[in-house]
Amino acid sequence: MFDAMSAGRLESRSAFAGLLKPVGTGAGVTVQDRSGLEIVTLAARKGQEGALAARMQAAYGLRLPNGPKRVVAGSLAALGTGPSAWLVTREAGGPNLLVSDLIEAVGTLASVTDQTSGYAVLRVSGPHVRDMFAKGLDIDLHPRAFAPGDAAVTACSHIGVTLWQLDETPTYEIALFRSMAGSFWHWLSDSAAEFGLAA
Repeated sequence: MFDAMSAGRLESRSAFAGLLKPVGTGAGVTVQDRSGLEIVTLAARKGQEGALAARMQAAYGLRLPNGPKRVVAGSLAALGTGPSAWLVTREAGGPNLLVSDLIEAVGTLASVTDQTSGYAVLRVSGPHVRDMFAKGLDIDLHPRAFAPGDAAVTACSHIGVTLWQLDETPTYEIALFRSMAGSFWHWLSDSAAEFGLAA
């Protein structure tokens, strides 16, 4: 029987659906789709940076980073992406509620925009992950230059990305506009092939 209500619904689908496949042998680089991540941009209104920082600290115990850093409080993380601007992420435990939670918490102190369906995010790790990124990133990922908690808004193979380092393994997460997922995966799979890519 035809159900008009369910027929009109669009199912959520990862930007990397059908793309993540192993390449070569071994696991010099490992990738994982992070489609379960809620993503929101937070931009302080003019002159409200201090008040916004205090509100985020009071509401979430989160100290907004000053500069290209990532800080975490519980399931919430914030990355400095520019002057008075942050990318806020949270593991999705059901419906996407982060944007409404933040709007309620910060009120008129900041502009809050849901980007969950606009970005695609991959977690990338492995013993050769830096070697792979060296083929396309414009920044130095040597441990002396880029460490856990560091973040960057940059380009990778001419594709705009936001990158952050999670740990010393090293493990990174990289966010890009979902419309660029196919092009980015083409670059990543080619660049990681010599090291072995596990997906």
